Amino acid sequence: MTLLKVSDHNRDFAGMTYVYPVLSRRAGGVSVGINLNPNNACNWHCVYCQVPNLVRGAAPAIDRDVLRKELSGFLTALMEGDYMQEHVPEGLRTIKDIAFSGNGEPTSAGEFADIVSDVLAIRDAAGLTSVPVRLITNGSLIKRSAVQEGLRRLAAGGGEVWFKVDGGRREDIARINGVDLDPASVSRALAKSAELCPTWVQTCMFAWDGEAPNEAAIDAYLETLSAAGIDALEGVLLYGVVRASMQPEAVRVSALDETGLLLIAERIKEKGLTVRVSP
Repeated sequence: MTLLKVSDHNRDFAGMTYVYPVLSRRAGGVSVGINLNPNNACNWHCVYCQVPNLVRGAAPAIDRDVLRKELSGFLTALMEGDYMQEHVPEGLRTIKDIAFSGNGEPTSAGEFADIVSDVLAIRDAAGLTSVPVRLITNGSLIKRSAVQEGLRRLAAGGGEVWFKVDGGRREDIARINGVDLDPASVSRALAKSAELCPTWVQTCMFAWDGEAPNEAAIDAYLETLSAAGIDALEGVLLYGVVRASMQPEAVRVSALDETGLLLIAERIKEKGLTVRVSP
């Protein structure tokens, strides 16, 4: 009998194309993942990413019929079958969320808004209306009207966005996320997300070549959040690296100790933000 582990988010665990279960330390139980990037394609290249054979690109065409059948069938197996007993440790056998996550940027899927509607409808039909649907995103495609519509639908269904912000200086964003972005554009995209749907900032902090982020890096990160509007944000989900990176930069990435993360959390709290820490 194979059990799910916090340290292993294998997308093929259940043998499906789009749907996979994980134990999420941030959600605190079983997260039903929706992988709209089975081609391992993303428009970012984060140094801590656990996706093997990551390539630059967008989501492929999604077979919505297959996705609907997989999600509906898997929710039934979780609630009515013995899947939880066979694969989930005791004490964690609760569906905590349904999350658009997976192997790339989910909002790059062409039918993203309609897929959001599909997932919400299946969740409701399963009697899981209290289970939140979450979008885990780098926010880079927020200018697209279809993505904005998807966020509106997500908000109407009681969902929320987890918006990735790992750095506040251009050089930090380039080093960590593999893209050349003006931090002001990140702030604008974050503000837009918060306008459309309840939005948490999701931040990974780690040591680079053994060195923790310095004060200047933390200051710039906090300024990026402040420029988006502190009062508009739900808070920050601050976490460290647990699962091994599958990227060439993996040897340069290492975990901060819990004390280091808590010190950063205190800085964030000083800005008036709620912080949840997952070492």
